[in-house]
Amino acid sequence: MKDALLILASFLACSVEMVEALTIVLAVGVTRGWRSALMGVGAGLVVLAAVVAALGPSLVNFVPLSVLQVVVGALLLIFGMQWVRKAVQRAAGVRSKHNEDQIFEDEMSELRGGAVAAGAMDWTGFVVSFKGVFLEGLEVAFIVLTFGANSGKFGLTAAGAAAAFVLFSGIALVVHRPLSRVPENTIKFTVGLMLISFGTFWSGEGIGVDWKLSDGTILVAIAVYSLVAFGMVEVLKRRSVARRVSLDVANMEAAQ
Repeated sequence: MKDALLILASFLACSVEMVEALTIVLAVGVTRGWRSALMGVGAGLVVLAAVVAALGPSLVNFVPLSVLQVVVGALLLIFGMQWVRKAVQRAAGVRSKHNEDQIFEDEMSELRGGAVAAGAMDWTGFVVSFKGVFLEGLEVAFIVLTFGANSGKFGLTAAGAAAAFVLFSGIALVVHRPLSRVPENTIKFTVGLMLISFGTFWSGEGIGVDWKLSDGTILVAIAVYSLVAFGMVEVLKRRSVARRVSLDVANMEAAQ
């Protein structure tokens, strides 16, 4: 069960970052040319692979498991809470939802202009593409490394990330458009809850907590955190409605 959750968490987290990275790469390819865009992608992937290869074995071989569990658990809690906080705000309408179509258009507007001579290297397109792949990929690398190091199963987390990479790269090659139909905000909500739950489980193990349900504790944590998160969504929605009503009443009184 825990293995399946590891693969799912890695797949979903990579899916979110893949959507954002591909939006940038597609904008570069359409506006600046595919040569610089693809070279930037290749360079970004090479650097990411080097980071994972360098840090992965080090985490396992030189850091005690109990320390690793506490540190990684705490990081996952912080990381997950950031995702859940933003997802709750978007679900409640407090924060605007991620719009890949708008991001795509904004990227294209910024990249237009500055013609490059035929056969010359377009460094602007290369750098933008590289940064998009590398920075978004760092978040995936963090999840893959921490999950893999803590569970001792790098293969499972890497498989989930690789599956997302192949799937969304294939879709992007076919449609050549930002993947705006992917429910990114919902996926972020789900991944955030999973990160918090794994973080709680591993932190507890690291400090010696004896989870009576063993791996089943993760499912219980996901259920509990989900209830809390959805409760917060409802609270924020009601507060937002109350503010609008108060503003409407104040405007009516001022107009009289």
